[in-house]
This record gives sequence, C-alpha cells and structure tokens, in this order.
Amino acid sequence: MDERVVKNLIIGFGKAGKTLAADMAGHGETVMLVEESNTMYGGTCINVGCIPSKKLIVEGEKGQLTADKKEVFARAMALKEALIGKLRDVNYHKVADLEGVEVVDATASFVDSHRVRLIGKDGETLVKADRIFINTGSSPNQLKIAGADSKRVYDSTGLLSLEERPDRLVIIGGGYISLEFAFMYQAFGSKVTILDAGDVFLPREDRDIAEEMLRVLTSKGIEVRQGARTERIEDHETAVTVVTNGGDIEAEAVLVAIGRHSNTARLQLDKAGVGMDNRGNIVTDEHLKAAPHIWAMGDVAGHGQFTYLSLDDYRIVSSQLFGDGSRTTLNRGAIPTSVFTDPTLSHIGLTETEARRQGLDITVRRLPAMAIPKAKVLGKTDGLLKEIVDNHTGEVLGTTLFCAESHELINLFKVVIDHHIPASYVRNMIFTHPTMAEGLNDL
Repeated sequence: MDERVVKNLIIGFGKAGKTLAADMAGHGETVMLVEESNTMYGGTCINVGCIPSKKLIVEGEKGQLTADKKEVFARAMALKEALIGKLRDVNYHKVADLEGVEVVDATASFVDSHRVRLIGKDGETLVKADRIFINTGSSPNQLKIAGADSKRVYDSTGLLSLEERPDRLVIIGGGYISLEFAFMYQAFGSKVTILDAGDVFLPREDRDIAEEMLRVLTSKGIEVRQGARTERIEDHETAVTVVTNGGDIEAEAVLVAIGRHSNTARLQLDKAGVGMDNRGNIVTDEHLKAAPHIWAMGDVAGHGQFTYLSLDDYRIVSSQLFGDGSRTTLNRGAIPTSVFTDPTLSHIGLTETEARRQGLDITVRRLPAMAIPKAKVLGKTDGLLKEIVDNHTGEVLGTTLFCAESHELINLFKVVIDHHIPASYVRNMIFTHPTMAEGLNDL
C-alpha cells in the first residue's frame, strides 16, 4: 500500500471543511481534502439539504395558483437539479483549483492517531498527517420495521429527487424536517398525513406556538396523527399500506423523517483515540479538539445540524491556527434557527417554558401575524410572534417568530440578545414601511 505524508488532512467536503481548506491555502499551507462522494462537494446543505429543499419550497409556493400541480412539480425538480449541479461544480473548483489543495475522492478510516487509510477507485493509500480535521456530516436515520425497504419508502434525500409527484404522501415522524416536507408537498398538491409517535406535538415549542402551527397545518389539509406508531409497511403494485396502531393508510410515497445521525461509523475513531457520546457524535473541547491534533467540525461535533454552525466551527478552528485562539463554542452567543414551513418558524434564546422552568421573572408579549400590515399585503396572515423579556433588566431573553419572513427577522435578535439591547430599543426602532420588521414595534 502506498504511503503519503501531508501536513493537513481534512475528511469531508462540507461547509467547515471546504472553508478551512481555502483558508489554509491562503496562508500558504498544503492540505489534502478527502470526500467520499463526488455528488457531495459542498456538503449536505448544498446537495441534499437546505438549498434543494428551499428551492422546491419556493417553486411550490410560486405554483400554488397553477392547476396542473404535476407540471409544477416536474418543473421545480428540474430547476432544483440545475441549481445544485451548478453550485456543486462552483464549490468544487473554488477549492480544488487553489494552489496547495488536493481533493481526493475516497472513503477514509483511521489506522492510528496520525494515519488514515483512503480507499478510492485507484485502490488504497495510507496517509500520515500532522493535523486531521473531521467534517463528515450526517445522514437520515432509518426505520427498522417490516417493509421499510420498500421502493416507495424514502428518506429526505430520496424525497428531494422524486421523478413523479405522489398523490398521497405519508410522513413518519413529527419533527421539523417532517414539517418542511409536509408544507412542500402540500403546495405541490399531494395529500399529506404526518404520523407522530409522540403524544405531544412539537414538544420543544411553547404550547401556543405549537397549537398555531397545528392550526395552520390543518387549514391546509395536512393531517397530523399524534400517538401514531407505525408497525409495518405493505407493498402493492401502485402504492403501499402503512399499518399503524390507529389504522391503515395508503400512499404512493412514504417519507421517514425520524432524525439524523453523525457519519462516524466507517471512520474507526477508536483507533485514533477519539471518543464519541451516546448519540454517535465526536466528543470535543470548546476549541473543537477531539485529540491534540484532531478536530471535529459540523454535524459530527454534535452542536447542531446547521450549515451556519459548521461555518462557525471553521472560525473556531481558524482562530486557533491563524488567530489568537479566542473564539470557542462557549462564546458564540445565541443561535437562531428557522424551519421553512409556511409561514416560517424561527426562534432564538429561551422559550417561555424554559424561562418559567428557570424561575425567571418575565413578561411574555404576543402579536398575531395578522396585525402586521405587510402580512396582509403578502396574503400571509397566519402565525404568531412572541417575545420573552426579563422584568429586572428589560432585556430580551428569547423570541419566537412564526410569521412570513421570520427567517430574515430572527437574525436581528441575535444582535439584540448577544449585545444585551433592551426590548424598549426594539420597540422604538424606526423601520421602513410596509415591512414585517415594523411589527416588532407592536410586539
């Protein structure tokens, strides 16, 4: 087996890995960037996550007034494929064309703490590296019941590339990925049923937000069944039967949306002395170090499966290599999140439930989305805006925005929370009109 020696080895072409590779090249360092699949240059977000799903959501919304939903679906899939193909190519060349960067298509596994075996189309290579960075991302969890191997059962990746729109879609799982696909396929004209095994809908959300989401889902004809445990899936010629404890459902497609897991199984991390938690994430310190010369970034580091956190993981590592080392996982402040439902659900900071559990003295402020003039202009009056304010300091502790454009608005509150800006400042801010942002005055 051939053996090579490199200074920097990055395993995974995700957001953190590709950005770090370019940064290293800019500092005159050499780096080998290993990616298992040539369809994943750029990472999950670009290829099978944020970008394709949001493109389909946008195209579905644009085509809601079109009678032929199957034509809308086919056009949306074609546009999505063209977009991700272009982005993947751009991402590849942004890194591969840099002096000092070598991109290798191969599967990586540790031999010991400094050596990694690469298996690619040209055989095996042993690589010894001074520094190793793991950025291998995550994959959808699989359903382990009879019939789950049916060709009509898909994970999120598969459902982003269907050739034909299903008339009926069953989604197993009641989390945020489930909701995004439910709204997406409802817009394409599918009859959507969500099977949530839990007894509480969206347990991490406050009840008023969860109830408003459920109301919106129902108003769009999306059925949500709580306490619905899927027992097996039976194949038929043109459909499947999903057998549950509460009755059978027929569908042309089934989406399994029961979470994701870190891609660590094939890395043989134990040989490198790298530890994992009980969820399969790599254990790191606040500098993302898993060993003195090994770092984990992105989904595998277990701090949240968001591409923007992967980017911030890069900043933390770069701070150690080329900066003053001050940036860590402990000082990156409040983290905003958005779920691209219709309208979008965005949150940052504490929920009301969490604040009360901590015994904090708070004021809770609510505003229905229909009270905002721009919501009426957009024809998107569903939703609820909510803010948690500390009565002693006047500071915003948390904000939930379930309304149109909330994925843009929520970023304002990162500045507000991180810099301890009082709620009274936001109340008196001057916003342009008509905008969704000016609703924050009234909130």
